[in-house]
Amino acid sequence: MTTTLVWDLPTRLFHWALALGFAAAAGISLGLGEHSPLFPYHSLIGLTLAFLVALRVIWGIVGTRYARFGSFLFGPGAVVNYMREVVRGGGTRWVGHNPGSACAIFAMLALLGALAVTGVMLGLGLEGVKEVHEWCAYAMLAVVGVHVLGVLVHTVRMKENITLGMVHGRKHAGEGEGIASARPLAAAVLGALVVAWAVGLVSRYDAGTGVVRLPVIGTELRLVESEGEGERRGEPGGEHAGDDD
Repeated sequence: MTTTLVWDLPTRLFHWALALGFAAAAGISLGLGEHSPLFPYHSLIGLTLAFLVALRVIWGIVGTRYARFGSFLFGPGAVVNYMREVVRGGGTRWVGHNPGSACAIFAMLALLGALAVTGVMLGLGLEGVKEVHEWCAYAMLAVVGVHVLGVLVHTVRMKENITLGMVHGRKHAGEGEGIASARPLAAAVLGALVVAWAVGLVSRYDAGTGVVRLPVIGTELRLVESEGEGERRGEPGGEHAGDDD
């Protein structure tokens, strides 16, 4: 059995961009808090992640063999058997995503989608979804933690460095089980779209008002709480906060 190309370049770029983007957004939000001047950038990163997820869904339909969702749709029985094999060490070697990572991928994409939807709703002034947004963020952190732990256990027990495989795209596979191309042109196009979307967001963000206008769509979202909103809730910082008159 030799190493062969399994992960195309768009899949690898999606993987690391989503991982780094979520880490940055979570770090700003949870580490610095909503009163930090950098807090709006957690929202801009989140909007970029939403665009990434949309592109990943498309690539999951039209991408190469192991990038397609259909290649890692597993039933509960397959997941249980995989967990049993990991505990014992050895067992089935999966060319694409194994049942454990497949569960994590679908969970993370769903949670990122929920974070994007609730984040946009917050930007439109629907404060009632704030708690849902926060719980989705904590759930995402939990799934990421379990995923990282699962990767470490898999690497030790199955003696397969799947993290490195997501860097260079190659894995041990039999003849004819790999893919023909890394799809560099598709990666360049998708990368250009993401960069254009991110630059468009930053250029359309007004730090003075805390409002961003979405590229192409034109919808305006408020990324920071306005002074009037703080006053209405009796929070400090408003012009008349704390007045007894």
